[in-house]
Amino acid sequence: MIPSSIENSEIYPIANPGSIAFFGASNNLAAMGTTVLGCICAMGYAGKIYPVHPKDREIKGFQAFQRVSDLPEIPDLAYIVLPTPVVVETLEACGQLGIRHAVIVSAGFNEVGGQGKQLQSELTAVAEKYGIRFLGPNCIGVINTHLNLNATFLPYEAGRGYIGMASQSGSFITQMSPHMSRLGMGFSTGFSIGNEANVDIVDCMAYLGACPNTRVIALYIESIRRGRAFIDTARAIVPKKPIVAFYVGGSDEGRRAGFSHTGALAGPDPLYNGVFRQSGVIRASSIEELFDFCYVLGASPPIQGNRVIVQTHSGGPGAAAADACGRNGLHLPALTAATLERLKPHVPHTASVANPVDLTFTKTPLDFFQTIPQILTADENADALLIYFLATSRMIQVVLEALGVSDDMSGDKAEEIIIQQADAIAALGEQIKKPIVGFSFLARKESSLIRALQDRGIPVLPSPERGARALAALVKYKNLREKLTQG
Repeated sequence: MIPSSIENSEIYPIANPGSIAFFGASNNLAAMGTTVLGCICAMGYAGKIYPVHPKDREIKGFQAFQRVSDLPEIPDLAYIVLPTPVVVETLEACGQLGIRHAVIVSAGFNEVGGQGKQLQSELTAVAEKYGIRFLGPNCIGVINTHLNLNATFLPYEAGRGYIGMASQSGSFITQMSPHMSRLGMGFSTGFSIGNEANVDIVDCMAYLGACPNTRVIALYIESIRRGRAFIDTARAIVPKKPIVAFYVGGSDEGRRAGFSHTGALAGPDPLYNGVFRQSGVIRASSIEELFDFCYVLGASPPIQGNRVIVQTHSGGPGAAAADACGRNGLHLPALTAATLERLKPHVPHTASVANPVDLTFTKTPLDFFQTIPQILTADENADALLIYFLATSRMIQVVLEALGVSDDMSGDKAEEIIIQQADAIAALGEQIKKPIVGFSFLARKESSLIRALQDRGIPVLPSPERGARALAALVKYKNLREKLTQG
């Protein structure tokens, strides 16, 4: 179950070590352990690191120790990237010293069958003997961005974030950071759990449920080994924070792939749909949905219903957004008479004030970001706003220059206006406590407006369809949470 505080979690030292004994790094730059140690250093981890190596006396500037028993203190964590045959004896030595937490990256255990299964049994027996909690084997490691800890073999390219992830694939905590950085989001903590010989997805979910830096939990699942515990733990978490799962073992093909990956036995889709429904977990149908849902669920206030107003200044994107809303169970209500009356002074005669609200252009450009969203979200029938963003810095520059602003000044002035616009939308979001989700065909690197919005907590997705599906996930979470809290 969820610990009363994150410090009380049995796996707290795995994600928050003050010191690490590192097995597998050397002065061989091609060794995987050396690469992991390099990633730990590159992110700026400030804890103590004690490489253990039979020959090298110094590794990456750290004093190395020949044996575990030579270490000057008992480290919080043992990180093991060694050949399979010596992993069990290494964990035994760690246990004898008093180390009680480990990450075992080494593979060749349950997932390969035969002798590997025997070795995994020996590993778990050693852990039980000394009371060790360990992640893996056959995992990639752990990330805690709020501790500047990236104990994986790939650089982490996103920023600190609010998505906590537990994954039965290491790829999801190592290879998703470029994807997340493109949307301005990042991990709080990420666990690669591998074969789950000791710490499993339920343990990690409970930790993330108590983690103050985690607003939403993402799960990559190939199988659930402790079904009852999974359901009970998820049901305890969901009233406080959402959980989104991407499950891949539901088809015959996915089940076979999962078994060869971690040795896990999966079940058919209907079974897992039932587990998720009982648990209050939102199921994503793709990797893209997994992160889109987490992005919007973590950024948005609770939604009260499924009524959405679409604001646009282009007909096509507005119509596409309306269609996507309808296909995902969202309703586009007509604007009330009071809202229509308040809009009148701010919209041209060419605008459509149905829903979608297609402004074509605004009499005062800033109205698109301030006055009009404020009027629309104040409508008593509006539960959320889905808004299309187009403006680029260059577009604003052109307008300014047409108005007589010099070329030398227009660039800085355009950026100033963009910041004002982003600030206005973010302030409105804080004020109204209703979700505002943006969509744009421009990305952060192409538009400082998109970057400024995302950096201020307004989620902006690359298409109307993705925006609508994420809004529908907000509604689904509302319904699941109500079902759990009302019994």
